[in-house]
Amino acid sequence: MKISDILRHKGSSVVTIAPTESVRDLLARLADHNVGALVVADGDQLVGICSERDIARQLNERGADILDVQVSELMTASVVSCSPEDDVDTVAGNMTELRIRHMPVLSRDKLAGIVTIGDVVAGRIRQLEQDRGQLEQYITQGR
Repeated sequence: MKISDILRHKGSSVVTIAPTESVRDLLARLADHNVGALVVADGDQLVGICSERDIARQLNERGADILDVQVSELMTASVVSCSPEDDVDTVAGNMTELRIRHMPVLSRDKLAGIVTIGDVVAGRIRQLEQDRGQLEQYITQGR
């Protein structure tokens, strides 16, 4: 199973925010879209990612003043990404090993979607159920 299979199921829509917008704006957009992270983009160029976890850590360290700083001050600039052709199991392993929950999908250096650890797990479960169905069909036809 490939990442493109997951994107085909969930869609390729990605909520983004500019690095110059405020953390307050970021929080509002997270709530409005019911997501846990936003891709930070300067035009069509991926420049970072900022998650609820990033905000919580900075809020603990710096206090409520972070609400008015630019997203670029909190974002993770070294973004781990994948491609639509990557194997889901490989991506799941990377996400687990690196302890990341959101991974942008890039195709030819352009944002093609985003996958979460939940998307990856759900995709894997769908694949296992499909495999089980095929095995059951094979067994019952063999009798």
